[in-house]
Amino acid sequence: MSEGGQAPAELPRYRLRLFVAGSTPRSLRTIRNLQVFVADHLAGRTEVEIVDIYQQPDLAEQNQVVAAPTLVKLLPLPVRYVIGDLSDVRRLLRALDLPVPSGLAGSEE
Repeated sequence: MSEGGQAPAELPRYRLRLFVAGSTPRSLRTIRNLQVFVADHLAGRTEVEIVDIYQQPDLAEQNQVVAAPTLVKLLPLPVRYVIGDLSDVRRLLRALDLPVPSGLAGSEE
């Protein structure tokens, strides 16, 4: 299995689902924040799905999403929820059980 895999076997793979509400500026900012975060911290080992709650309300209900934007970490377990625009990198690292660099400022990238 090492032929096609980009990430080393010892690092966990992440499956993330981001729920947004339409194409609002906040939704677009959240998507951008997630793209930057994944590139900086989870490159090559992340599957991201973006769900518009207006287009797929059943999926939002199934995932117990009550606010948007909400990021759901599906894998690795346990499932975790992060509500907001994902601009607080330190909070996002903690929610995903990733190490927080000691010099990292709390928010705003």
